[in-house]
Amino acid sequence: MVQRHKILAVDDEPSNLQIIRLLLKETYDLAFATSGEEGLVAATKHQPDLLLLDVMMPGLNGHDLCRTLKEDPRTRSIPIIFVTAMGDVEDEQKGLQLGAVDYITKPISPPILKARVATHLSLYDHNRTLENAVAQRTKELQTSRLKVIQRLGRASEYKDDETGAHIIRMSHYSRMAALSAGISQEEAERLFNAAPMHDLGKIGIPDKILQKKGPLNDEEWALMKRHPVIGAEIIGEDDSELLRDARIIALSHHEKWDGSGYPHGLAGEAIPFKGRIVALADVFDALTSKRPYKEAWPMHRAMKLISEEAGAHFDPMLVKAFVKVEKHLRWVLDKWGDKK
Repeated sequence: MVQRHKILAVDDEPSNLQIIRLLLKETYDLAFATSGEEGLVAATKHQPDLLLLDVMMPGLNGHDLCRTLKEDPRTRSIPIIFVTAMGDVEDEQKGLQLGAVDYITKPISPPILKARVATHLSLYDHNRTLENAVAQRTKELQTSRLKVIQRLGRASEYKDDETGAHIIRMSHYSRMAALSAGISQEEAERLFNAAPMHDLGKIGIPDKILQKKGPLNDEEWALMKRHPVIGAEIIGEDDSELLRDARIIALSHHEKWDGSGYPHGLAGEAIPFKGRIVALADVFDALTSKRPYKEAWPMHRAMKLISEEAGAHFDPMLVKAFVKVEKHLRWVLDKWGDKK
């Protein structure tokens, strides 16, 4: 069954609303309001597909109601047709400037009202179809981009002995720390999706260095310390906020609060905020995971070291935020931890 369009008619004269009812009731679902104030409530609540609006009403007049609806994201897209006795060109121009799609003068001509309503509802449906198609395509592109980023993150893990679960865990740790520190949900979600790129630069480091069981010599360590710069170069400059975050994280996640990190020896708040978060999450995961050169530390021992490194390796404020979500960190470790 085809769903009928909803039309809201707002007019302080009941006789005008009765005419609209008689002309349109067979084709559309109708709602009525006899003042601008009632019309505002009805439009916000019922979200009609079209609004027929009188101009001259006491209190909130039609022009003010139109302006209010166009300023509200919830009602901005509702097409508005002014139906009024104000027939001057200047009146029509003002109505259209306020955002109305059409202007019908009283007395109402039945054929004109029916034709204009049908036309603008058809345009409204067409625009919604286009918007939905664009939204779906945008979602598909975003999903594809995220998958590429996640797979690039996994590619870097295959270069050494870390498991693919590492990037899952540290991404969750990063988001939890960010939210605890007061970052917005949107920013935290973008951080979650950018964090897997943190070690992308390992692709450019020789396997013999990444997979060496013992300590690195000075020459090997100098090469290893290049991987943040390599990662940033691979990601490159891009208008995408997600890729910009990924580049910043790749370049700065080995910097230390006291300035003793690499590649640029940044200190304190000169280190990008998201790089500081990922640095904390990355080290925590390394401590609580089994590696060829060490066993996994118990969580309390790892948290003790993290706290001791506040002001040295890590941002003290972020350490406090990290400690606050310890139970959530444990949930991630239990869910995606290395199999015993």
